[in-house]
Amino acid sequence: MNTRYDVAIIGCGEAGIFAGYELMRLCPQLKVLILDQGADIYTRSCPIVAGKVKECIHCKVCDTMCGFGGAGAFSDGKYNFTTAFGGWLTDFMDGREVMDLIDYVDSINVRHGATTEVYSTATPEAKALEKKALEHDLHLLQARCKHLGTENNLKILQSIYETLKNYAEFRFHTTVDKIEAPGDGYRLVTGKGDTVECTWLIAGPGRSGAEWFSNQCKALGLELLNNQVDIGVRVELPAQVFEHITDVVYESKLVYRTKQYGDQVRTFCMNPYGHVVAENVEGINTVNGHSYSDPALRSENTNFALLVSNRFTEPFNEPYRYGKHIASLSNMLAGGVLVQRFGDLVKGIRTNPHRLAKSFTRPTLTAAVPGDLSLALPKRQLDDIIEMIYQLDKIAPGTANYDTLLYGAEVKFYSARLALSGELETALPGFFAIGDGAGVTRGLAQAGASGVKVARVIAARLEQ
Repeated sequence: MNTRYDVAIIGCGEAGIFAGYELMRLCPQLKVLILDQGADIYTRSCPIVAGKVKECIHCKVCDTMCGFGGAGAFSDGKYNFTTAFGGWLTDFMDGREVMDLIDYVDSINVRHGATTEVYSTATPEAKALEKKALEHDLHLLQARCKHLGTENNLKILQSIYETLKNYAEFRFHTTVDKIEAPGDGYRLVTGKGDTVECTWLIAGPGRSGAEWFSNQCKALGLELLNNQVDIGVRVELPAQVFEHITDVVYESKLVYRTKQYGDQVRTFCMNPYGHVVAENVEGINTVNGHSYSDPALRSENTNFALLVSNRFTEPFNEPYRYGKHIASLSNMLAGGVLVQRFGDLVKGIRTNPHRLAKSFTRPTLTAAVPGDLSLALPKRQLDDIIEMIYQLDKIAPGTANYDTLLYGAEVKFYSARLALSGELETALPGFFAIGDGAGVTRGLAQAGASGVKVARVIAARLEQ
């Protein structure tokens, strides 16, 4: 087995994949290794999705989160053409360059089977929605958007994998226990006891590897900057409630600043006619959502996240651990994901199986356990969420219905961001950090763009 490579990429998520893909195009002569603790795109299989179990059994490595495609592999594939959300790449480079990178990543996806249909923000209907939202102090962040679909997203990744595997060497089911910087490149110590040496190192650890990556950076003496902590719930309601919005813009990002605390709350990951699903992040069950493009696979509900963003000051420096702690409380109460009717939450009563059975909104995540979110989420965040639901009800009447379902906890795990150059390089020369787990992106488009950026930086230096 080879131990010396030109480039090693940690993580097979969107960022790592597109870093490898662009290196394949620009530097076909390089020896490239891509490592991931998960499986390849064909053998990733969640026992819940496969129908083998009804609830999370805490697999040692979660196939929903890890492996080729990362956490995005089983997402519904929303691809947003914007710098307004989805990451912070404009902190490192010009907005025009970021958009060019996003368009380029999309062109690769199209080459591998992605749709060319785009939801536009320039239509009269989209402008009318934006005005209606503003009348109620809700701010609609609009962007051109593609919906790849959960099933089509998987096929696109399979096609990319078939191309990329002929260029790069993949090592799946391989953890990296330690990153070392001996001075002449980098050395990776794997969980299998092997060592890998490389000249260039690209870290795209993804959400599931965010805490691990932060610890590695601390050990290497690299400066970490605090990122925000996003905590909330996933809302599920009849699709008709948001139909007049999702039929026009599909992915509606609505932002609101609460009157009680002045906190920012936003909708995130809108899934029309979708399904609520559970995720396992290092033994912690959280909740997410999917949406299929095939009408035969759709549900009668729409789901979306409501996330409260909080930024902390010193001495707080562990946003990842804070998010895990909040999520673990709902796990403690429910043994997994907890669900509660909105009306029960407002009245201060626990949703039990009998009350849930009376709900007109039928849960798509049947393994969720009825309970009381007020015992799991901090009061401030819960107050923010309740205020936001009443505000959304003004533009989408029915959002605040008694039977609207709230699943908890939804937590977005992002590591504290590294201090990086405009080329996404750390203070250690030749060591780059990309993607969601490095705290620089938050979604498919910018994650892929960050990978392409770093690959181009390496290619340009090789030409010097």
